[in-house]
Amino acid sequence: MIRINGVGPRLALAILSGMSADEFVGCVQDSNSAALTRVPGIGKKTAERLVVELRDKMDHWGGSVAGGPAAAGIGDSARAVTSSPIEEAVSALIALGYKSPEASRMVRAIETQELADEDIIRQALQGVAK
Repeated sequence: MIRINGVGPRLALAILSGMSADEFVGCVQDSNSAALTRVPGIGKKTAERLVVELRDKMDHWGGSVAGGPAAAGIGDSARAVTSSPIEEAVSALIALGYKSPEASRMVRAIETQELADEDIIRQALQGVAK
């Protein structure tokens, strides 16, 4: 997401804080840029850019977001490989465009005990935004 022109760590954090991953994928797959503009910090042009540039990259998420393994954002086989919240968070940061060593460093820099993967991702992105 951060590789898209006009989208940095701060805006990526705003998107993840403003809507769930399922909602975001649904907006991109349905070309619903109007729903993306409801997130603070996203204007019409940025929303349209997100939809256009991420639509092809999100084909691997499956058809509809409203059911099946695609609803969770990753397939069952991927879930079997990465099971801990830390591994999930690192994988998500890599999917956002960070290099593997950088994503691992970001996660190690925060206290991760008893945090869900979403919270780890949010705190890691907040650390980068500061």
